[in-house]
Amino acid sequence: MVDTLVKKLTKAEFWAIADAADLTYELIDGVAVVKMSPKYFHAKSTLHLVRILDRWSDGKGRVGIEWAVDLTETYSPVPDLSYISFDRLPLTWEENTACPVAPELAIEIISPGQTFGQMIQKASIYLTNNVLRVWIIDPSTKSLTIFYADAAPVTYTGEQLISDPIFPELSIVTSQLF
Repeated sequence: MVDTLVKKLTKAEFWAIADAADLTYELIDGVAVVKMSPKYFHAKSTLHLVRILDRWSDGKGRVGIEWAVDLTETYSPVPDLSYISFDRLPLTWEENTACPVAPELAIEIISPGQTFGQMIQKASIYLTNNVLRVWIIDPSTKSLTIFYADAAPVTYTGEQLISDPIFPELSIVTSQLF
């Protein structure tokens, strides 16, 4: 058996590849990984969330859709959605680059071929790098699991109300996401 070595990329090498490609890449542990193409249930949940978050965030911050985030030298994920307050990234910031700061909220929607276990790993990396909340949405179980840096994750389903003191006035009923 022959072991295959994977060359770890520098941030500059990664962005040279990602910027020139027709595919969306994430930098995961120094390796360029193609991001999975969303399917219908994923797209549907994204649309519902964008509508909710866009209304709520008006005047507070910005919502990113598939916007890369430069978290570390070896980790530039592309969350399905993110929320960054104007406190973290001022309203005056206008650059066509990856998000230069950790968002308060990163949202990942599980696509076919992805596992909840993979998303737990991703959530852990986000939280380790100053993302305050990570939402993992599973369209197949119609659930949302919220990961916290300082508490156990909590899963919501059905008509449960989701609210969080770090996102004042944002209230979502889980079923609204599907």
